Amino acid sequence: MAGKIIVAVAVLSVAVVLCMGLYTLWVGGTAARSWSNKLMRIRVLAQFIAILIIIAVAYFSGSFNF
Repeated sequence: MAGKIIVAVAVLSVAVVLCMGLYTLWVGGTAARSWSNKLMRIRVLAQFIAILIIIAVAYFSGSFNF
């Protein structure tokens, strides 16, 4: 149960950063120049961490059969 919550939080954080990045691109102006690239880099890092979390939860829950 805790694994599902951790995965949900990781995926939700990626979605929030993605929406923030898209919003800054939509607004444009100085906000887009200073924040959109930073937010998209943060999104890529958050996605990487979320994938690691998903793999770890799947591994420790016994979903992987090696």
